[in-house]
Amino acid sequence: MIGRTAGPFRILHLEDSDLDAELIEAELERLGHPIHIVRVITRDAFAAEARPGRHDLILADYVLPAFDGISAFRIAQAQCPDIPFVFCSGTLGEDIAVEALKDGATDYVTKQRIDRLPRIVVRALAEARTRAEKRAAEAALQALNQSLEARVAERTRELAEANAALQQQIAERERAEEALRLVQRLEAIGQLTSGVAHDFNNLLTVISGNIEFLERDVTSERSKRRLDMMRGAAARGASLTAQLLAFSRRQRLEPKPVSLNRTVASMRDLLQSSIGGAVQIETALQADLWPALVDATQIELVILNLAINARDAMAVGGRLTIETANVAVAGAPTRPEQPSPGEYVMIAVSDTGTGMTPEVLARVFEPFFTTKAVGKGSGLGLAQVFGFVKQSGGGIRVDTVPGEGTSFKVYLPRAESEGVASPAMATETDCASPQSPGTKPTLLVVDDDAWVREVTATRLGEAGYDLREAASGLQALVALEADPCVDLVVLDFAMPGMNGAEAATEIRKRWPEVPVLFVTGYADMEALTQAGAVGADAIVQKPFRDGELERKVAAILAARPMPHLRLVSDRERSA
Repeated sequence: MIGRTAGPFRILHLEDSDLDAELIEAELERLGHPIHIVRVITRDAFAAEARPGRHDLILADYVLPAFDGISAFRIAQAQCPDIPFVFCSGTLGEDIAVEALKDGATDYVTKQRIDRLPRIVVRALAEARTRAEKRAAEAALQALNQSLEARVAERTRELAEANAALQQQIAERERAEEALRLVQRLEAIGQLTSGVAHDFNNLLTVISGNIEFLERDVTSERSKRRLDMMRGAAARGASLTAQLLAFSRRQRLEPKPVSLNRTVASMRDLLQSSIGGAVQIETALQADLWPALVDATQIELVILNLAINARDAMAVGGRLTIETANVAVAGAPTRPEQPSPGEYVMIAVSDTGTGMTPEVLARVFEPFFTTKAVGKGSGLGLAQVFGFVKQSGGGIRVDTVPGEGTSFKVYLPRAESEGVASPAMATETDCASPQSPGTKPTLLVVDDDAWVREVTATRLGEAGYDLREAASGLQALVALEADPCVDLVVLDFAMPGMNGAEAATEIRKRWPEVPVLFVTGYADMEALTQAGAVGADAIVQKPFRDGELERKVAAILAARPMPHLRLVSDRERSA
C-alpha cells in the first residue's frame, strides 16, 4: 500500500452534505487502511485545521452555502502547500477543474464517479510522499554540499597553511644555506690569509734577520740607507700581516672589562679631528652600560676605523652617531658576522651617507674588497674589524639603506667582572735619557705615495737622519703610540683616510713636543695655516727644490729644545 505505513490516514474533509460525507467515507474505507477524517464546513474551521503536518490529504467540495472550494484551496496553498488537495464535487465542471489543476490542485473527482476516489487518493498520497522524499533528498544534498564546501574550505586552509609553512621552511633553509656558504667562504679566506700571513711573516723574519746581519758588515753610508729602507719595507709588511691575522682571528688579544662609554668620551677629540669639522658627531650613551670584555686598544682602533669609513661614505658633511646599549640577542644569526644569542654590550657607528647595495653588503667584510678608488683604501679595514669582533666572541649587524646611510652595530661580550679599565692616562717619558751623545735625530716620514715616501726618506737618510716611515695618518699615530721618541714628523698634507691636517692636530694634542713639517703639492696656504703650519719654514712644496727639504728639517731640529719629554700612555709604557 502506498502511503503511510503506521497509523491511520488523516484526511481533512470540507463537505456540507451529511449524505455525501458518508458516501465518501465509505469509498475511502475501500483503501484497506485505517483512516481518520476531520470534517469541517465553515471557513474558520477549515483555516484552523489546514496546518502543516496535521493531515495527509485535503478533500474539498466545490460549492458550500457560505464557503467554496476555490477559497479553501487558496487557504491551503497559503498555510500548508505540501498537503495534497483533491476536489470532490457534484457541480465541478471540466473547465473549472482544469484551471484548478493549473493553479496547483492535486486532482479532482466528481461525485457521480465517486468510485474513482480511492485510486485518486492513493495516487495523491504517493505523489506527496515522493515530493516529500525528494525534498528530504534535496535538503540532505544541500546539507552535504554545504558540509562538503566547509570541508573543502577547511582542507584548502590546511593546505594553504602547510604550503606557507613549507615555503617558510624553504626560505629558512635557503637563508641557512646562504649563511653557511658565507661562513665557509669567509672561513676559507681566513685560512688562506692566515696561511699567507704565516708564510709572509717567516719571509719577513728571514729578511729582517739578514738585514741585521748585513748591518754588521756594511760600512758604506749609502748601503746602510738602503738597508734602512729595506727594514722599513719589512715593517710595513709586518703591519699588513697583522691586519690579515686580525681578519683570520689569529692576533694576540688582551681582553679585560672596558667601559665603552668612557672609551667613546676619551676618543671624542680624536674622532672629530679624524673625520673633519664638516661632519657632526652625536652620541647616545646608555647610562647603566655593562662593561665589555675586550682588548682596550683594539676596540679604539675599531671605533676609529668605523668612523673614518663613515666619513668616507658621506660626500659633504653629514652626521655620525655613536650609540651604546645593553642588548640581549634572542634570534639565531643569519649571516656569519652576526652575533649568537646572548647578552652583549653594543656600540653602533651610524652615518647619513650613501649606504650600500645588497651586492656590496654581501662582501663588505671580505679582505681586499673595497668600493673606493684605487689607492684610497686597502679593503682590510672592515675585515680587521670583523676578525677582532669575532675573535672577541661578539658579532656585527649592518643596517643599510642605499642613499640614506649605514649603521654598523658591534656586539661585544658582557664582562662579569665589575673592575672596568679606564682610558689610559698620559704620563711623561724622557726620550732623551736612553740616547747617547752623537745619536742621530729620528724622523717619521708620513706619505701615502710609496714612491714619494721613498724619495723623501732617501734624501733625509742621505742627510744623516734615522728614519721611520708610515703610509697614512692613522699608521703614524699607531707608530707614535708604540714609540713616541721622534724628533720630527715629516707629514704629507693630502692623504686618503686621515689627512695630514687631521694627523697633525692629533699629534700636537698627544705629543705636543714633536714638531711637524708639512710636505705638499698644493698651494692652499689657508688650509695649511688652519692645520697649524705657521710660516714658510713649516712647509715644503713638491717637487723639492735643491736642498729645501734638508734645510728646513735642520732648521726645525736646531730650534727644538733638547733634551725633550714625550707624553705617552700607561698602555704604551707597559707595551
